[in-house]
Amino acid sequence: MDLLYYMRLIRRNWLLVLFSLVLAVAAASFVTAHTPPRYVATITMLVSGHDREGSLSTAYQAGMLSQQRVQSYAELLTSRRVIEKITEGDDVQRLQGNITAESIPDTVLIRATVTDTVPARAAQLANALGTEFPKLINEIERPTPRSRASVSVTLVDRADLPVTPVSPRPLVNLALAVMIALFLALGSLVLRDRLDTTIKSDKALQQAAKTAILGIIGYERDARRLPLIVRSHGRSSRAEAFRSLRTNLQFVGVDRHPKSLVVTSCLPGEGKSSTAANLAITLAQAGWRVILVDADLRRPRIPYYFGIEGTTGLTDVLIEKAGLQGVIQTWGEAELSILPSGQIPPNPSELLGSRVMRNVLAQLTETYDMVIVDAPPLLPVTDAATLSTVCDGTLLVARYGKTRQEHVVRATEMLSSINVRVVGAVLNFAPVRNSQEYGYGYGYDAEVKTTVNV
Repeated sequence: MDLLYYMRLIRRNWLLVLFSLVLAVAAASFVTAHTPPRYVATITMLVSGHDREGSLSTAYQAGMLSQQRVQSYAELLTSRRVIEKITEGDDVQRLQGNITAESIPDTVLIRATVTDTVPARAAQLANALGTEFPKLINEIERPTPRSRASVSVTLVDRADLPVTPVSPRPLVNLALAVMIALFLALGSLVLRDRLDTTIKSDKALQQAAKTAILGIIGYERDARRLPLIVRSHGRSSRAEAFRSLRTNLQFVGVDRHPKSLVVTSCLPGEGKSSTAANLAITLAQAGWRVILVDADLRRPRIPYYFGIEGTTGLTDVLIEKAGLQGVIQTWGEAELSILPSGQIPPNPSELLGSRVMRNVLAQLTETYDMVIVDAPPLLPVTDAATLSTVCDGTLLVARYGKTRQEHVVRATEMLSSINVRVVGAVLNFAPVRNSQEYGYGYGYDAEVKTTVNV
């Protein structure tokens, strides 16, 4: 993972990052506003040993004694015995938590700080501590009541009235909140991206399907309402993408050009029916004799897209209730031929795998330049696999952000196990930026911003 990966991840999820930052700023502001200010008053005390004889050796011993006492006195400053001399009652325990003392390294100085919400009280308590603590040491360090103390503590610096609170610190709180929000947001995005195995690029689809990518179809705002590209008069990035798919399909197997093509997907809702319909339209517009066969006998969508009658069709031909030419309909200025599915039968797999179905496909390939077969999804049922064995090739459609890589791998392995020729794959409903990188948006003003399920 490099910097470019993180930048793309943030760009794709900028709303979540922005929301996290706004939430962090609001939380930091709330905490800062509801945190009472705290002030710190500081005193400094000197620990010194007494030289009773005035000799050099005794002076050295007095100095060593002072150094030995410093750390102990720093701990003693926060003891209950000391605190009770400057306050009483319930304030003793509270004040114990607000007093800190430390010995300054390589010196015989002790620094004590008192924290309080009232600046005057903080200074008053600190100075009281500086007055009472030396008295206590004077009592403790006397060998006898009448003798002189061996060590004494002297107040060096009194506490001044604090003016600026040490907390809360708005800028520090804001900076910490922003850093934590960015860390959590980016961490969750990386985790989600690593756990997300959906197809989000043509390279991922190519690696999973182990076949060429023949087209990247961008999504359009009106695709659900107007699924066919002719409804927009062919002036859209989506229409251009299907023309590019048509061109790429013409170069598939020059010596073995497919005349019958099964269009399928891994699971429902990935746009295989709209892909089959629009591919058939673009081929017909190029002068091909094309027939679109609605072989999805479970959830037929072709009659709905084209606005034609679908009650009589392929099912009637397969049960030998009607002739083939009697159920084929012609649609549009390009005179695209359409074979609807007909009534939904109770046994779709048996009908599609029958000898009659093979004969129907054989007749159609002799009559037309290209037979486009809209088949059910591969993984839920075996209909598409059955049709793929009797057609020249299979086109696999995957939906951006929905189709999982493991599903594409399973579908590809299924087709490979029965020696089906996969001519290529199509990435459907790709974001406009991805599709325009391949030139599909050049020269068109159509807006393509939201994903639809066609």
